Amino acid sequence: MNALKDRLKAGIILDNPIFSQVLGMCPTLAVTTSGTNAVGMGLATTSVLICSNLVISLLRKFIPSKIRIPAFIVIIASFVTMVDLLLQAYMTDLHAALGLFIPLIVVNCIILGRAEAYASKNKIIPSVFDAVGMGIGFTAALTIIGVIREILGTGELFGRAFLPAGYTPANIMILAPGAFFTLGLLMAALNAFKARKR
Repeated sequence: MNALKDRLKAGIILDNPIFSQVLGMCPTLAVTTSGTNAVGMGLATTSVLICSNLVISLLRKFIPSKIRIPAFIVIIASFVTMVDLLLQAYMTDLHAALGLFIPLIVVNCIILGRAEAYASKNKIIPSVFDAVGMGIGFTAALTIIGVIREILGTGELFGRAFLPAGYTPANIMILAPGAFFTLGLLMAALNAFKARKR
């Protein structure tokens, strides 16, 4: 049980895909213009990560090593297609906001990396816990970045007025430089925190 808790803790804090491993930068910088987009992208990626880790771990002994990467991509692409169609059917606004970044989950290095580094070498339950931890860590990081950028860039939080009416939004925060500033400051803060813990 402790090993499973360690897998969760690693994904959320110690080996956070964004803040520690610096993976998945494309969606991190592109879709975090609002908290809603960030949560949506994080949950979509998490669901694909959990399902693909589960299936890859289940089939790990049957997938020949020479074709493991193409096999992983086919499995991941199947789940991404399902998520894409579900969002298109039931959450059209979110689907439109995320746009091309939903299909690009297929090549997200977090998912492929966890499939190669963990799910293909471990049993089903640890692989699912690894996926849940990484997914929560990814979603939390996206949400934190998205909330900061939305508050400072628009004065809103999840699409609703948050700061007083007199607040002048810092438009740079919802542009690409705002994503880099926010990510850099959060990574610096986390590294400083980790350094103090040692």
